[in-house]
Amino acid sequence: MRAEHTDATAPTPFAARTTVEQVEEGLALAPKFDCDGLIPCVTTDAISGEVLMLGYMNSKALQKTITTGEAHYWSRSRQCLWRKGATSGLVQEVVEMRIDDDQDAVWLRVQIDNGGASCHVGYRSCFYRSVELRGPSGDTARLSFTEASRTFDPKIVYGDAPNPTQL
Repeated sequence: MRAEHTDATAPTPFAARTTVEQVEEGLALAPKFDCDGLIPCVTTDAISGEVLMLGYMNSKALQKTITTGEAHYWSRSRQCLWRKGATSGLVQEVVEMRIDDDQDAVWLRVQIDNGGASCHVGYRSCFYRSVELRGPSGDTARLSFTEASRTFDPKIVYGDAPNPTQL
């Protein structure tokens, strides 16, 4: 299922991808979305550099992030545009947005007020666990927590909103 259906006549702020040189060395944003209309986005804390989350953007989310200065994503689980912090109040203010060399991945450096958390589970970072390396072969891979406690209680912040995690 594609992330969005767009009107082919609607204007877009993105350049057409015409040459490798233009994509790799040019000054026009010409993002390459995948077959589902998405581009991955790594989001880090602007001060510490800590990875907060990996999300996906469709064309509309990328445009809204550029025009508002607040992070917007495409929720693959809910199949809708999502302004980070719309429910929780933990809005990601974009300090800097970068695009990689072939323009198929975005990196946001953000600042977050109200406690600085990004994870719907209540931790500061969505990457709150570490994978234990070099374990015995044949055993189930093990995780360990890298954050000692949650930054906020998701039941208080989100109430009865559905959990976006899909099994």
